Amino acid sequence: MNSLGFEVSARRATTRCATTRRATTRRATTRLALLATLSAICASGCSTAGADSVSHPLRGRSAQDSLMRLAPPGAPASAFPAPSRPVADIVAPRWTAEDDRDDVGEFARVARIAGVRRGQAIADIGAGDGYYVARLSPLVGPTGRVFGQDIMPSYLALLARRVRTTPLENVTVALGDSHDPRLPAAALDLAIMIHMYHEIDQPFALLWNLATSMKPGGRLVILDLERPTFGHGTPIALLRCELRAVGYRERGVTRTGGEEYVAVFDAPAVADRLSPAALSMQLAAAPCQMAR
Repeated sequence: MNSLGFEVSARRATTRCATTRRATTRRATTRLALLATLSAICASGCSTAGADSVSHPLRGRSAQDSLMRLAPPGAPASAFPAPSRPVADIVAPRWTAEDDRDDVGEFARVARIAGVRRGQAIADIGAGDGYYVARLSPLVGPTGRVFGQDIMPSYLALLARRVRTTPLENVTVALGDSHDPRLPAAALDLAIMIHMYHEIDQPFALLWNLATSMKPGGRLVILDLERPTFGHGTPIALLRCELRAVGYRERGVTRTGGEEYVAVFDAPAVADRLSPAALSMQLAAAPCQMAR
């Protein structure tokens, strides 16, 4: 190689190093901003008053115990109608790269809207390999509990390994069914569904059975995109229709940029739900459909 070649190679190497340093600095700055945001969430809402007296089911159980269903079966899928819209395929254990999600502040934004607090019991429905689980665990603290739930055993194996190696002592991994989360009754303050509602093939059955696991005043938080379900999103109007049919009451929808939104619903009391037969009759008369 001549001297010109050495000079060009040196310039390219210098450029690559500078680019890498800038990317590393940007990641570090973003992580510091994320930590500051989460600290602000805790400062305003992570009250520990009475937290030590909260009793959570399966306290002390770790995710690596086994991949198991944590509750007996609820109502069967056959008791409910199928949705009147396409169902997207389950394609991967994560939505996109975790650093990219941190860069745009996704978790901190959802946690703030959801009102995550110390001592809560929270279920991540469709947890995949645990992006939200790993970040919820320190927020709810040792008096809280995070259930990482999914219907894909291979995804839960990835999550269990993550929980074991981190470690995350307040996390329980839970195997569910597509129509039933199979979580303990009256156990949850909050349930979240992140970029997955459009993949639920039995939404009415799942929502109905999920209500059994919610405490009085429990909330469901859904992050999705304003696009057709076959495009891996859920139109807000469709989401409202399906949740309202099962008795969930809307608290609010926050547009968080582009097509993305975060919707918050109050779960119905078990006694206030329509029976599966009555729900089926209601949806037969007025089905929830996407606008054409």
